Parts: sequence; structure tokens; C-alpha cells
Amino acid sequence: MSSIKVYYTSVLGSREVQQRQEEVIQILDTYKMKYELLDISTSLKVLEEMKRKVSTPNALPPQIFNGQEYCGDFEMFHEAKENKEILKFLKME
Repeated sequence: MSSIKVYYTSVLGSREVQQRQEEVIQILDTYKMKYELLDISTSLKVLEEMKRKVSTPNALPPQIFNGQEYCGDFEMFHEAKENKEILKFLKME
């Protein structure tokens, strides 16, 4: 059973970040994926957890995981979508 987690922010300082987050959620919904949204703006602990897990101190949301396994950021997700490899990106095949 997969456990897709998306680190995102509900406090939007950038239209680009908002559009990227919306695209990720829309695609996951299209694939009827169950996922958990983790809001980095509600807790410094969640923000630090995301940055630690992706090993990048300046990582921006959205960041996508399957359980504890890092799948990638928006750029990687978008490329997988374009190549019709979402399930591979999400480490589900």
C-alpha cells in the first residue's frame, strides 16, 4: 500500500508555487491516488523535516514522497507527467 506524502504550503508568496502545488494535487486526484498533505507553513518542525529529507536547505514545495522514500520535486514530477511515467515517479511500479 502506497503512502504518498506531499509537502506544500498554505501560505503562498508566489503564484508559481501555488500553480505547481495545484498541478501535483490535480494529477494525484486524476490518478485517484490517496495522499497526505503536509503543510510546511504551520510548523517549523514540518519545514525542517522536509528540508532534511530532501537534503536541500533551500528546497521549495511541493516535494513528493512515497512513505519515507523521496520521489522528487515539481520539476521531476512534471517531467514524469509529460513522459506518462507518474506511477514510476511515485515508485509504484
